[in-house]
Amino acid sequence: MANANEAESRSTHVIHEKDQVGQVIIADEVVASIAGVAATEVEGVASMADNISRELIAKLGRNSKGVRVDVGEDEVTVYLSLNITYGYSIPETAAKVQESVKKAIESMIGFSVKNVHIKIAGVVVGK
Repeated sequence: MANANEAESRSTHVIHEKDQVGQVIIADEVVASIAGVAATEVEGVASMADNISRELIAKLGRNSKGVRVDVGEDEVTVYLSLNITYGYSIPETAAKVQESVKKAIESMIGFSVKNVHIKIAGVVVGK
């Protein structure tokens, strides 16, 4: 089993450790998947900037062009690039995305979310 130093060198992080039971290690890609799914579930978000859907994020379980995470010892900074559906307020939708991503990461992993930076890459007009 990898120790914490080896885990960090592979972009993974120990999130829970007990003396005789073992440890839980999570990869950065998992944090990115959680952020991507949480972002695309917000009404008004058409897709990630590279048109990756919520379902594809969940299946791939990896960083996409639209999601990047910097995971520190116990905090996370998230960078998202989103396409917004035409007609939705960008400031309001972005605030909802930030809250959704923060809540999802903090409840699922237990790390605090330092920042959720959002780049609006495009506006999608009806189908």
